[in-house]
Amino acid sequence: MNEEKRKQLEKALSFLDGKQEEMMGLLERLVKQESGNPDKEGCDAMCALMEEQLKKLGAKTTVVSMEKKGNFLYGEIGGERPGKPVLFGGHMDTVFPRGTIQNTPWRVENGRAYGPGCLDMKSGLVIALYAAAALGEAGFEERPVRFAFPGDEENGHRESTAAAEFRAASRGCAAVFNFETGYPDDGIVVGRKGSCRLTVRVKGVGSHAGNAPEKGRNAILEMSHKVIALQALNDLEHGTSLNVGLITGGTSVNAVPEACEVQIDIRYTERPRLEKLLEDVKEVCAKPVIDGTSTELTISSISDVMETTEPILSLFDHYKKTAEEISYPGTLHPIKVGGWSDASLAASEGVPVICGLGAKGEFDHSSREYMETASLVPRAKLAAAAVLLL
Repeated sequence: MNEEKRKQLEKALSFLDGKQEEMMGLLERLVKQESGNPDKEGCDAMCALMEEQLKKLGAKTTVVSMEKKGNFLYGEIGGERPGKPVLFGGHMDTVFPRGTIQNTPWRVENGRAYGPGCLDMKSGLVIALYAAAALGEAGFEERPVRFAFPGDEENGHRESTAAAEFRAASRGCAAVFNFETGYPDDGIVVGRKGSCRLTVRVKGVGSHAGNAPEKGRNAILEMSHKVIALQALNDLEHGTSLNVGLITGGTSVNAVPEACEVQIDIRYTERPRLEKLLEDVKEVCAKPVIDGTSTELTISSISDVMETTEPILSLFDHYKKTAEEISYPGTLHPIKVGGWSDASLAASEGVPVICGLGAKGEFDHSSREYMETASLVPRAKLAAAAVLLL
């Protein structure tokens, strides 16, 4: 490391040393701005708040409007710089419906912050912003710093063009750093499963349950047979899972139900295994157990796998060496996880990407979600230093 680079590193780390309270203040503001995935109004308000923060950093911003879901926010600092860009990624939506903040309010207790989305992933957004601010304070001008913040990651961008926007933002980058939920044991994500969503609809024959039950064809009963058969298709040994997660059906307790619907989540590690699983699902759906019923299968967009490639492992090694260089309080190690994220989109473009760089914590997607407040500054330091030393 040359002297100029060392001075920049010292400036960046020193800048962040005094920012804990300020970072917590911004996090509180973000958490209190609810942005549940179906709540376009809330997500767009969150987008406006984040755009305000990027502009404070001197970023040129673009908001890509989405019809049904939260808008996509793109930003760039130093677009004229000579080096290949780096991209900071993170989503602005949460899984929590509007009003959750009333029952799960923002609070800080015993070194933990609570509130909807505090961990997944509003604290990650704060870390990305302050890592970029530290780079600016250090006089970093080696390469552009990009930002890609979609407003609908939690449903896999299935009702927007955000996936294409994220791919475009990551294309040509030297590295992508995605600030998803960090792990308490300092695991850094180098591999993620792909995902796929299915909807299965059974059409039966409605009838009065008391006067003419024999004339009905029970759609819920037919679906029950199918649920058992579909769940039996799990192949956990090879990392392929199928989960029937939602079911709706019927109109009243005294009517033979004429319709039933389930929604299914699939996770996979290899595309050929996914294709085989989908063929098996089609076969189950094509064979009625109860005569007079029919089944319709809808397959939504398929999300890519984040494969653990050599460039990804090389970027992880760089992150780990950076942690050692700045005496980060923890030992990083690579992990592969089942949850999907936008890191998979960057990986599909052949760009080195690592994920799980946000604040540390547990229980995301639940009322117990918390983030470790002491992890904010060290994680921001690590991200800033990793860009400086890239």
